[in-house]
Amino acid sequence: MDRTAQRAPRPPGRTVAYEPSSAASPLHVRAAAVLEAGWTGTSTVPSRGLYPHQWSWDSAFIAIGLRHLSPLRAQTELETLLAAQWADGRIPHIVFNPSVPLDAYFPSPDFWRSSTAGRTAGAPRTVQTSGIVQPPVHALAAWLVHLSDPGLSRARGFLTRAYPRLAAWHGYLLHRRDLGGGGLVSVVHPWEQGMDNSPCWDRPLSRVTPAPARSFRRADLDHGAPEDRPTDLDYGRYVRLAAGYRDRGYADGPGEFAVEDPAFNALLAASEYALDRIARELGVTGTARRARADRLTAALVERLWEPAAGMFLCRDVRAGELIPERGVSGLIPLLLPALPRDLAATLVRTMCGPHFGLGGTTRLVPSYDLLGEAFDPHRYWRGPAWFNTNWLLEHGLRRHGERGRADALRKGMLHTAGASGFAEYVDPYTAQACGVTGFGWTAALTLDLLHDRPARGRNGLTATQGEDRP
Repeated sequence: MDRTAQRAPRPPGRTVAYEPSSAASPLHVRAAAVLEAGWTGTSTVPSRGLYPHQWSWDSAFIAIGLRHLSPLRAQTELETLLAAQWADGRIPHIVFNPSVPLDAYFPSPDFWRSSTAGRTAGAPRTVQTSGIVQPPVHALAAWLVHLSDPGLSRARGFLTRAYPRLAAWHGYLLHRRDLGGGGLVSVVHPWEQGMDNSPCWDRPLSRVTPAPARSFRRADLDHGAPEDRPTDLDYGRYVRLAAGYRDRGYADGPGEFAVEDPAFNALLAASEYALDRIARELGVTGTARRARADRLTAALVERLWEPAAGMFLCRDVRAGELIPERGVSGLIPLLLPALPRDLAATLVRTMCGPHFGLGGTTRLVPSYDLLGEAFDPHRYWRGPAWFNTNWLLEHGLRRHGERGRADALRKGMLHTAGASGFAEYVDPYTAQACGVTGFGWTAALTLDLLHDRPARGRNGLTATQGEDRP
């Protein structure tokens, strides 16, 4: 481990430790051990068994936690991912480790065929990747990593090298993925949105003819209980969609599945704010990124806000209608500083009401409507609580003045992370561990919550309007 791992860095004007002993606490030590076990030398795997490669938004969240252990390793995490960027600007959702056997994970590199099927889109020749993307958390992560040790970041030219790649990534999304024509980004596969098996996808997925079960082998079932994972029918549809996109040379355009998702677009807006801060740090002028982020927020309100539901909903671009399912994705825009005050208040009421139960029936926000017909407290993204979405909501609550609720959510996350063995996700009622334990972003975001004071304001994430904000 490099020398920067020996301390918890303190950016100017910010107190790092939430508790005097946080860096030496048992929870800190255990979380750090999870990240150490997943470190490959250039990046961190989410789970050695179930997810043995580098995942895009996992690495962004992991870097946010790693910055408290080793800013250099956090920078390296993001640099490894950005090095696999395609010429058209997309950052692939998986960067494959060539030393891992092909049958360890499906879909494997021989399914995606990035270097051949993705040649026209500019897939790299020296590394194998998938051809789809994941939510754009990367600029936000890069800015927070920079703040953890600005001196090291400037000495290495970290932001100087990352900025053009991040700008190209945002450009790809904004210019190639506005499939609905309303100023929002569309995802073309449920895996791109990151909440793979959400009931929000059931309606648009029903148009997709599933690939035959005999045509693929699900390696995920070797590491998790089948009742916690997507069904074979769902997986068959995922495979069919991915194969069709691959066979079109990863060309973007209206297909069988195109959805405008609130969380994906909210995270793009948050990362636009962060990219603005990076540009100002580098002395880059004329980017108008704050205005772009505000326009994304306005488009979210115009196209995805549903007053009757009290939250944002996904839009099925092909059908031209909102999808009447309440998923945690529709709460994530609470993160945005330009969100109208009345909408923010409504989101908080919805989060704490009967559909999500925060502070009442649940300690962590579930991934799907507790009252929904498709709710399942254990099945992947169909009800369990996840740590990355709750981390985002904790910041959103704090941003909009809900300090008491944010403190309670933070306390619940820390307790649940430790008690569950840093589970991939948990039953929202009982906090029973589901999926795999020792999960990368659960450990990383635990570290971040341990080190950042609740009254934070200048760390670039929860700052108020006019301060350093993402």
